[in-house]
Amino acid sequence: MVVNCEHVWQEVSNYLDGEVTPELRIAIETHVRGCQHCTAVVDGMRNVIELYGDDRMLEVPLGFSHRLHRHLDDNLPARTDRRTFLGWMVAAAAACLVLGTFEIANSSAFRRPPLRAAMAHPGTGVPPELAVVLSEDGKLYHLAACPFIHEKNKLRSVTAAEAERTGFTPCPRCLKKYLDTA
Repeated sequence: MVVNCEHVWQEVSNYLDGEVTPELRIAIETHVRGCQHCTAVVDGMRNVIELYGDDRMLEVPLGFSHRLHRHLDDNLPARTDRRTFLGWMVAAAAACLVLGTFEIANSSAFRRPPLRAAMAHPGTGVPPELAVVLSEDGKLYHLAACPFIHEKNKLRSVTAAEAERTGFTPCPRCLKKYLDTA
């Protein structure tokens, strides 16, 4: 079995814990002997584990926290409450401004609804005030006299602008004079 550096890095923790197969252990040891980078990774990880496991590293003398806070209070420049309040207000106003901008940009007034037909293109030349008919279950809007209207019992009349606002696209047969063919 042959391993590369990336494989050693992925398995270094398991290797040091002795949780790899004997074949993988031999392959890692062979690789580490010939690779300075992986030797440094394994040695560094071993040091971190030893330091983290040493209880003496985490012991803090009694009263240390109190002395530290007192020392920080004595050595840090004094802050005024007015400056702190003003800073927080400016940050809050900026956050509100950014969030408001995102909300306006994502509002439905600036977005077109998804088109009901997957391959459809919105009608760019259809007059917005043109009276058209559409079927709620359909994908296209038509002129009232169009012979290609489906489900004639579920029709409703709207303007072309309203039809496009709700995701309908113009019928390419009855409204072709308004559509761009380029």
